[in-house]
Amino acid sequence: MHWTGYIITIILSAFTGWITTWIAIKMLFHPRNPIKIFGFTLQGIFPKNQLLIAQKLGQMVSKELLSFDEIEEKVTNPENLQMLRPEIEAHIDHFLRNKLKDVFPMLSMFIGDKTINQLKEAFLTELEELFPVLMKNYMGKLQHDLDLEKIVTEKVASFSSEKLEDILNQITKKEFMFLEFIGGAFGFIIGLIQVLVGIIAH
Repeated sequence: MHWTGYIITIILSAFTGWITTWIAIKMLFHPRNPIKIFGFTLQGIFPKNQLLIAQKLGQMVSKELLSFDEIEEKVTNPENLQMLRPEIEAHIDHFLRNKLKDVFPMLSMFIGDKTINQLKEAFLTELEELFPVLMKNYMGKLQHDLDLEKIVTEKVASFSSEKLEDILNQITKKEFMFLEFIGGAFGFIIGLIQVLVGIIAH
């Protein structure tokens, strides 16, 4: 075989490796709608399995990424109330010293600083005990009313194929290009091996 033939063989092999990988990547998303070819149904992997992917994502988000147990643990953490304590204390103090006069004018006349401080501490102590219970009850109701798995599943399932492809391309564009390069490189190597085998055989 002439050297031109060897070069063409190597180039064709590299091109075949690249185009095969390119087609495989495109078939992740295309064809978007099922097409019948010789009795076989052809459809892109993601469009074909979009509902299944949506269901799996919904399960993963609700059970692993956004577990209600973890959210409840963070929300009911007493440290949250401690962070809010200065603001709550200032609000109670303002109510006892100012607004109470408008609500109970006569009563406010008999309440001094000592009583105000005692009432304030009593309110804060009661709030510290009540806060985790209230938040736990609220999270229980929220979990019942808010089905994260269903919400995520419906959102992903309603994505258009174009939008899904665009999102994945944004995330994996470099990786896809690298795969195409690897496909071309393997094709080049295979072509080179073919040429070497041909030369040795002769």
